[in-house]
Amino acid sequence: MQGTKEQRADFFKSKVLGHPSGLFVLFFTEMWERFSFYGMRVLLINFLTMAVIGVNPGWEWTAENAGTLFATYAGLLYITPILGGVIADKFLGYRNAVAVGALIMTLGHGLMALETEASLYGGLALLVIGTGFFKPTMTSIISEMYEDLPEKKDGAYTIFYMGVNAGAFFGMMLCGYLAEKIGWSWGFGLAGIFMLLGLLQFWFAKPLFGDIGAKPDKTTKEVIASTSKVQPTEAEEPKEGMNKRNPFTLVDKILTVLSSIFGLVFLLHGPFAINGMPLIPEFFAIVSDGEEVLPAKMTFIIIGLVTFFLPLVISRIARYDRIVRDRMITVVIFAFFTVFFWMSFEQGASSLVIFARDFTDRILEGGAATAFLVVDLLLTFVPLLIITWVLIRLWKASSHIIKTSNIILAFCFLGIWGLAVWKTNRDLNTKSYEFTIDYVITPELNESGEQAVDEKTGELVFNETPLTLGLAENMPANATVETRTLKLGEYKQFEPGTEIMTTFELDAFR
Repeated sequence: MQGTKEQRADFFKSKVLGHPSGLFVLFFTEMWERFSFYGMRVLLINFLTMAVIGVNPGWEWTAENAGTLFATYAGLLYITPILGGVIADKFLGYRNAVAVGALIMTLGHGLMALETEASLYGGLALLVIGTGFFKPTMTSIISEMYEDLPEKKDGAYTIFYMGVNAGAFFGMMLCGYLAEKIGWSWGFGLAGIFMLLGLLQFWFAKPLFGDIGAKPDKTTKEVIASTSKVQPTEAEEPKEGMNKRNPFTLVDKILTVLSSIFGLVFLLHGPFAINGMPLIPEFFAIVSDGEEVLPAKMTFIIIGLVTFFLPLVISRIARYDRIVRDRMITVVIFAFFTVFFWMSFEQGASSLVIFARDFTDRILEGGAATAFLVVDLLLTFVPLLIITWVLIRLWKASSHIIKTSNIILAFCFLGIWGLAVWKTNRDLNTKSYEFTIDYVITPELNESGEQAVDEKTGELVFNETPLTLGLAENMPANATVETRTLKLGEYKQFEPGTEIMTTFELDAFR
């Protein structure tokens, strides 16, 4: 840590809930970053897969393509913090890395709000890069803050993680609501606005931190370099294997580079393949009797694992002494099972989003609607009241040092309160309507001109299309018309018997 003990003592003079005010600056900075991250994350799959025709049209990608793009984005998010952490340690310093990452992510959210293909890919790329700078350095600042008070560190990380949860909760709720009710660009844009405000709030709080997380000077770099080269003397020789170094050999470095290349190509293959430029050639595919047994990308990554990655891991672990080797094997086992946890976790932004949208009845009436509104009010305003109380405590403790930062933070919360009240008012005034619509039912034909049969159920397959103005004039000879009653939740006031033109009819009319 670069600051003196006297500087750290001054830092702890300004306290909130028994912790330095700086912790709560980090709390709110992380909260706004998670607000933007999860706010965008919950929209992406929905936006990509939503029908082109509709009140709030999307891009109508297949679930497979949308999931592929999200998988690449999520995978890269776990890689860039490695590079970002190294750059922060050696060149930028933790605070500057946080600011750089937040600025890059703000630009990324801004690009995504434009809703073009180029801006989507560019925005996601900037979010990946920005996260690389931001994510590893926030917790490093906390670690440096509590270097002399390790007994308080667990409590500090608990408070900090509450900011993560609060930001994720409000981001998904408000960005998702704006995107669904107003438009996708509003949801993406809101994420960018609060990321920018979080950056400004953090930047103007610099006087509170002193030298904590500052840019490393020449002396610090030399200390880090010399520390990494220290070798134990014979008199200091500890227990078996505890200090024995295991430097990377030339073969290790080559295997590391090749493993990384194979992994990156596998990650990036999906988005490039979606755009007709696959990175992995089809000759990697395993074919038997004219049928593909294993896709090219799976064969490719298996080759990388077996040829480069596994030999690297096994050879390096084998060179450690017994104690360290056993610990490394334990880490590998835990890491293996952790993969399955995160695979499940990431379904919350992909398959579960589609399931909730397409297979959940989202129109509530009567007592169910009332119960939902009551629970929604409690879940919205009780956490908001608690966090606002924390903000007030922070203001009292630090406004004489970081007044501008606190003003920006107060402005953020005025925005959150305004959006929450607007959302609640809109929900309270939304009504449920029943309306009828005529569907044209036509048999789906296969390549032989016969009616198609579902392979799983054995039932005949039919196409169902809402009866539009254009279709009514050119009704197919084999078509039948079926009238159905549907429900509509709408903020507008409709009188009984009002004719509603569907989006399909609007498209035909245009």
